[in-house]
Amino acid sequence: MTHDGTALGTAHDGKAPGATDEGTPPGAAHEGTAQEVAGRALEAPAPGWTVDADVVVVGSGVAGLTAALRCAAAGARTVVVTKARLDDGSTRWAQGGIAAALGEGDTPEQHLEDTLTAGAGLCDEDAVRALVTEGPDAVRRLIEAGARFDVSDTTGGIELTREGGHHRRRIVHAGGDATGAEVSRALVAAVRAEPSLRTVENALVLDLLKDAYGHTAGVTLHVMGEGQHDGVGAVHAPAVVLATGGMGQVFAATTNPSVSTGDGVALALRAGAEVSDLEFVQFHPTALYLGPDAEGQQPLISEAVRGEGAHLVDADGVRFMVGQHPLAELAPRDIVAKGIVRRAAEQGTDHAYLDGRHFGAEMWERRFPTILAACRAHGIDPVTEPVPIAPAAHHASGGVRTDRYGRTTVPGLYACGEVACTGVHGANRLASNSLLEGLVFAERIAERAVTETAGPGPYASARTRVPLLPPEARVAVQRVMSRGAGVLRSADSLAEADERLSALPGEMADKPAEPGVETWETANLHLVARVLVTAARYRAETRGCHWREDHPDRDDAQWRRHLRVSLAPERTAPEGTAPGTAPGTAPDTPFTVRTTQTTAFPPVAQNQETQ
Repeated sequence: MTHDGTALGTAHDGKAPGATDEGTPPGAAHEGTAQEVAGRALEAPAPGWTVDADVVVVGSGVAGLTAALRCAAAGARTVVVTKARLDDGSTRWAQGGIAAALGEGDTPEQHLEDTLTAGAGLCDEDAVRALVTEGPDAVRRLIEAGARFDVSDTTGGIELTREGGHHRRRIVHAGGDATGAEVSRALVAAVRAEPSLRTVENALVLDLLKDAYGHTAGVTLHVMGEGQHDGVGAVHAPAVVLATGGMGQVFAATTNPSVSTGDGVALALRAGAEVSDLEFVQFHPTALYLGPDAEGQQPLISEAVRGEGAHLVDADGVRFMVGQHPLAELAPRDIVAKGIVRRAAEQGTDHAYLDGRHFGAEMWERRFPTILAACRAHGIDPVTEPVPIAPAAHHASGGVRTDRYGRTTVPGLYACGEVACTGVHGANRLASNSLLEGLVFAERIAERAVTETAGPGPYASARTRVPLLPPEARVAVQRVMSRGAGVLRSADSLAEADERLSALPGEMADKPAEPGVETWETANLHLVARVLVTAARYRAETRGCHWREDHPDRDDAQWRRHLRVSLAPERTAPEGTAPGTAPGTAPDTPFTVRTTQTTAFPPVAQNQETQ
């Protein structure tokens, strides 16, 4: 394994793909001759309609809508493309809240320390500092935009709660446990009130368009039978902001909605962008346990329930997290999730319990009405009985690699929110930092996307069409991932997952896979799953939410750095090469894997960070 920025098993000059020379920001005006631009794209019909814009934002969560509003306010012709309705993204499912140093005695420095601790040595400290120092004002601007957060009955000020990994009460919430829904409501209302913003709903983004110089030129998309357009079309724009959310549907059980199929990460990979830290998938410790065969989106029991004093107990009623960590139930999520899995296994079961009976009915009804209703809908009453819980895939700490202004390694392509990897979360996201990240980095992107991009040159076509998988492959991918790359991983489990994922296209070759939403989503999930497993096989250590049973210790000397993964034109090592076994080797994989030199996270060029 090399740590100098070179590819593992391939020659490399130390500059990231898409890098520009010092002083030339990504997306600046083009010079030189047009050249054929390598790229891949999903098998899809040619676009039958087009829309022109200055900026296209893909996604309608907190990150996407914030970016769109800021770009429109700067005078850019902005189009928002979203997979469902404007308010159907992951943001509205967020229960806990937004973390920001707003309380008396709290400071951004304290918030930074908690974030760095949770990130297990892999956070980019400068990115975290930007998050925590700009965060409080970003929350205030959200309030000015119309968001209504819960206030204290005694002081009249914003009511703050505490969640896992935080040493202070700094979580802003709304409707008790419906913060995401309120944030979504306020931003959707602001977007609908902005006449210059154009929206395309019920549209699955397919691939990035590039010009002949390799610069972003827009996206192709498929509108699913509703709205102004129908079928496959294109939005032409020199700046594309990916805000597509997460990839939780790559696992059998997740707290993510059905639209979270990793579309943005897959698009970016096919466009030639680097992704990073995909091995760090956070499993929320307390999803409502609905039985051993439960699949798809699982109801979430917010961390705020533990923040208010609920206890994790095993089948015997014992508080098993006491003594495992100084914060007990409020330890970082990776520690709590592993604690649950281990104790359940010791007792021959697959779940534990969350006991909040001491809250009483009034507190449950006032503070956690959404959770209370969800539990009762499944025949469980938290007022009178412990709630069965188990970890479920929840948040991707990694994603499309960006700098501190959301710029990826493809000029003109930006990313923010869960689809992005800014270096903020490191190996494990601190609770309620995700909505804050969406706010802060969306505003930073808007500063650059409007001014840095030039009009596209001659359009280039992708050279390679990616074959599709039949819809039946989706469940197969999910089950392979949950078995082999879930909370606890090992070399054997990951190797088996890699083998099964690699074999899947051949096994499904006799089944029809015509271009359409189901096959496109399945292709995205399969690609993201393969990258995740590849990264997890390389990282031969335990760190944050990546737990290797065969490498149970953290290895700072070898692994305190980030993996950078991109699609390779051909495999980078002979068949049978096992990852993590020798320096400089790469697995038999369609990916190129590199590492950063340090935990710092400028992705475009080591010497270029525009202030």
